[in-house]
Amino acid sequence: MNRRDALRVLVGLVIAIAAAPAVAQSWPERPIKFIMAAPAGSSLDVLGRTIADKLTARLGQPVVVENKPAAGGTVATAEVAKSPPDGYAMMIGFNGPLSFSPLLQKLPYDVQKDLAPVITTTSQPNVLAVNATLPIKSVAELVAYAKANPGKLNYASVGNGSSSHLNMELFKQMAGIDAVHVPFNGSPPAVTATIQGETQMIFAVMQPLQAQIQAGKLRALAVTTAKRFPLLPDYPTIAESGYPGFEALAWNGVLVSAGTPKPVIARLNAEINAVLKEPDVVQKLHAQGFDLIGGTPEEFGALIKGESDKWAPVIKRLGLKID
Repeated sequence: MNRRDALRVLVGLVIAIAAAPAVAQSWPERPIKFIMAAPAGSSLDVLGRTIADKLTARLGQPVVVENKPAAGGTVATAEVAKSPPDGYAMMIGFNGPLSFSPLLQKLPYDVQKDLAPVITTTSQPNVLAVNATLPIKSVAELVAYAKANPGKLNYASVGNGSSSHLNMELFKQMAGIDAVHVPFNGSPPAVTATIQGETQMIFAVMQPLQAQIQAGKLRALAVTTAKRFPLLPDYPTIAESGYPGFEALAWNGVLVSAGTPKPVIARLNAEINAVLKEPDVVQKLHAQGFDLIGGTPEEFGALIKGESDKWAPVIKRLGLKID
């Protein structure tokens, strides 16, 4: 690099540094698209719309929700990964398309290269639930029923490569039972199938299950945390139900495309952290089983990578893949 080129680079860096505060102050200047990697009415949608409503007021621009649940959330994730790096397109996603699906199939995005984490929003267990017409009131009774009725059980998941899918495959392997996987695009159709008897059991977060459990159509058996979940203290864990070492979480978070200016990411992070501490948000989401997390972009990035590292050997051992 000659002297003139070096000077040009130096001037460019100075301009960029000087412009950074201005970017943060002027952004956003138009509506922001907020893509849900799940369908309307899903737990992710409820969470995302709660955040969107609060952000609209805090940012002074509309935060417009779009639901794109196709292909287990990977379509939504790919759209944001390929969007301009300006903060006007963001997504709320989950461990499926961010940590698990990249281990199961070839995708049109690289999570580490194409996306920038903003914040972890929530983390909560999946709940193992069964159709309430079955003579099953515990994990032990489910395993006994499955072994006595080989080939008769189907299970719903909220999508290929989701924690809902992987949790059941791990449980099947540890319990020595068999059940056919029936994937859906999100929790509403998966829960409906389990109520109607098309499938007999499901792992999902509490929010889409809650009303059906209260109505007596589903029966919750256990949660996937290592210890009892404080927001759902009456439910035993899979681990204490005879399968020590079983532990899994269903977490969510917000991302933008890689290359988005750091001041914009910092602004989003600060505003969403504040939203997650608002008393009405805490009360509403705690009541539905969401544990609100928050934190830094770096912590969310570490969570995404850590979950991939944790589940890669499990996926390999189970021989899972998505064609």
